[in-house]
Amino acid sequence: MVIISQDMIKQFQNLMDTIDDPLKKTFENSHQGYPTEALVRFLKARDGNVPKAQKMLVESLEWRIQNEIDNILLKPIVPVDFYRGVRDSQLIGMSGYTKEGRPVIAVGVGRSTYDKASIHYYVQSHIQINEYRDRIILPAATKKFERHVSTCVKVLDMTGLKISQLGQLKLLTVISSIDDLNYPEKTDTYYIVNAPYIFSACWKVVRPLLQERTRKKVQVLSGCGKDELLKIMDYDSLPHFCKREGGGSGSSKHSRTSTGSSTDADNCFSFDHGFHQELYNYINQQAEAIESRAIISHKSFHVAFPEPDPDDQKIAQTIESEFQKLSHQNGVGDKVDDVIVKEYKEK
Repeated sequence: MVIISQDMIKQFQNLMDTIDDPLKKTFENSHQGYPTEALVRFLKARDGNVPKAQKMLVESLEWRIQNEIDNILLKPIVPVDFYRGVRDSQLIGMSGYTKEGRPVIAVGVGRSTYDKASIHYYVQSHIQINEYRDRIILPAATKKFERHVSTCVKVLDMTGLKISQLGQLKLLTVISSIDDLNYPEKTDTYYIVNAPYIFSACWKVVRPLLQERTRKKVQVLSGCGKDELLKIMDYDSLPHFCKREGGGSGSSKHSRTSTGSSTDADNCFSFDHGFHQELYNYINQQAEAIESRAIISHKSFHVAFPEPDPDDQKIAQTIESEFQKLSHQNGVGDKVDDVIVKEYKEK
């Protein structure tokens, strides 16, 4: 793994001094007062190659300007029932902080269906969470923990993962490409929990394709991962699906305790969870400050999808191939082509 030197950073800074003012402005919005740390992230993403890192960062800043990313937290997904549907089908949330102050982002990979809206709404929601993390959550964590906090950890719940989810590869590749190209090195560690056989089989063939720095970030934990995760966070910060064996992701609409009472307030995927309530209220308040609530329209915020990174494409193709093998082994009749070709239409 390359070590980022002061000389690399200085060269990068000199190159960034020459960019146009609009790019400098959006760079200020994205680095949140820590420009050097932002440069280091892009240098790591390009293995210390300064010209490549500068090209990557400039293209990211151009993407931000062209797609008005600086204003995306002014664009609520409305009405509230429609947004609740997005949350019920795109399982992601924040459960707390590690002992070092990093936000704990939970992702329900296995039970996210992405079937309540067009791809554009899910991309919009994902970018809004990224921007809220970077502009609001991380600065607040820096203040709370009295140390600069610039990364999060992610806990990926694989409960419910099945072959038919190949149809989601298009969307997931888009989101992965957006993160890789515009939010590099924002995740310190990925923890995989509740991994079924289908994940284990794919992981064996996908792992060698990952870059070294990414492989080192991924830890596949036993079961729900509670014992290992408690080494880096308190019990209250555990995602709900890690607090008991076999807990699973659930969904915000259907999660229940053993007594039948609603657990929406504890389910970090739920729209009723504190994180999502704060996020939704923040975006709506920002929107109301610039326009009448009555004229906020029900439409998605279209973002230009980047060309997939060749490495991401190779990984997606490998996953398709492995799922096809598993499909044949399990006697699943659907052809992979029938599964993976899925049209996302506007509602």
